[in-house]
Amino acid sequence: MARDPAFVLRYLAEVEELAEDVLAARQQIVDLDVKRNRNREALRALQKDPESDDQEELDEEINNLRKDLRVKVNRLYEAQGKPELKGFNLNPMSAEEMKLINRILEG
Repeated sequence: MARDPAFVLRYLAEVEELAEDVLAARQQIVDLDVKRNRNREALRALQKDPESDDQEELDEEINNLRKDLRVKVNRLYEAQGKPELKGFNLNPMSAEEMKLINRILEG
């Protein structure tokens, strides 16, 4: 069964656009993470509070981009007819949650 060439081209263009969105978001996360690490190093060198406003803004922006990346990857998989990634919507535990788990495991 031959498919309409126009349909195939639209499909491939859509998949390529979604893939480019995913790659761009990943690169932006990497770039911001590098900037955040440089900021952290500079703050330590200056012996200031590592939780400055700039650092918090970078953390928030990176977290927002990671959330958006999950949506973009799911759209890309959906467009490709692949099943949704399992475990991709998991969030890391907070420091407080880790402390509680360590207490339980030690006790």
